[in-house]
Amino acid sequence: MPIAVDIDVMLARRKMSVGELAERVGITPANLAVLKNGRAKAVRFTTLAALCEVLECQPGDLLRWEPDDGGGDGAGGRDGEGAVERAAHGVPGG
Repeated sequence: MPIAVDIDVMLARRKMSVGELAERVGITPANLAVLKNGRAKAVRFTTLAALCEVLECQPGDLLRWEPDDGGGDGAGGRDGEGAVERAAHGVPGG
């Protein structure tokens, strides 16, 4: 997944446990673990806001984009979207 989650980094910086963060945010430790380990498919803005409030950080401190290194054509899209994106940005290839 090209979105990396850095909650563990912020937990270490704040010297806070997963259990304490989950309690203060109002989610279960299991759900926090799913998010922390990058297995979540989505995150509610209210949860993201609560994480930022408790950890005293910005959303970008918790989430970052990484290129997907899963092989393929490197287009990063579905069903040929990469070719459309390349053409829209004047990038050769296809």
